[in-house]
Amino acid sequence: MPKLLSANHLLKNRYRVLSVIGHGGMGAIYLSADERLTGRNCAVKEVEQDPGLPEKLQQEARDQFYREASILARLDHPNLPKVSDFFSSGNRDYLVMDFIPGQDLRSMVEDAHQLGKFLDTGEILGWSAQLCDALEYLHDQSPVILHRDIKPGNIRVTPNGLVKLVDFGLVKVLVPDEMTITVMQGRGTALYTPLEQYGGDTGHTDIRSDIYALGCTLYHLFAGQAPPEAKQRFLNPDSLIPLRHQNPRVTPEIERTVLWAMALHPNDRPATVGDFRKALFGDSPPPTPTVPAARQLRSLNKPLLPLSQPDRVLAVIGASLFIIAVLASIVP
Repeated sequence: MPKLLSANHLLKNRYRVLSVIGHGGMGAIYLSADERLTGRNCAVKEVEQDPGLPEKLQQEARDQFYREASILARLDHPNLPKVSDFFSSGNRDYLVMDFIPGQDLRSMVEDAHQLGKFLDTGEILGWSAQLCDALEYLHDQSPVILHRDIKPGNIRVTPNGLVKLVDFGLVKVLVPDEMTITVMQGRGTALYTPLEQYGGDTGHTDIRSDIYALGCTLYHLFAGQAPPEAKQRFLNPDSLIPLRHQNPRVTPEIERTVLWAMALHPNDRPATVGDFRKALFGDSPPPTPTVPAARQLRSLNKPLLPLSQPDRVLAVIGASLFIIAVLASIVP
């Protein structure tokens, strides 16, 4: 892990580090004071280039960072933090964005759980509508922008109730020639990551990948706990506990819509965030669900056994193919 910057460190002769908001294997996020605009605090996201990479690859990674950062700086939406600056210092790249006050949804779920309660269904639906607004805006950009790390910890609720989808760490830009560029390499958080996103940029992701993560996030908010990750669900389809078994206050319509978004195969999910929104709020019901294990496994693999055979046998065979595919994507 890169060495963290100390308090009072001055970046670009403008951003003075106040404290560390979060950190990981590739960098950190700092609460910083903008000394050019007195009274303004901002979040400065740091990405460290791997010093072990050849110089040419480091430069390519930096060029990718600047291309994506310039795209993010043009975004303007009330449910997204505004990116205001980007720069490099040594082998580290920095993205400056609004600091969002308030509490993230992960901590709100945990607080409710400590009290033996669920979050209010009406509030969750209100947040969902705002998240749909943000994602539709990103997906409507040209080229399309995917977030790829939607989860309760990356969603903050400001004191006035405005939802902000923060942390562009895994944002992916779909350019016309189908090449992809990523601000920070990574695979997202396993509990909210669809199967097609495993293997980093080698997997084919599109807007339905964000829809899967949104579904998992809403499952977490309604159920009070995160769903099992996609690999576990693939290997053991019964590991996903029905949402209404977790929280009886959830309506059948909400449960069906959330599970629709969480389908293992992209083709079985809503095609757009708009389709998901209509189903969630009752404007257009989701498709009638079928047997999850058989349907999801058949769509991920060609049928290897007659459908009259036990789904468990089919799951074992499909899982073997999946493991081989994952290993092939990550082993040189």
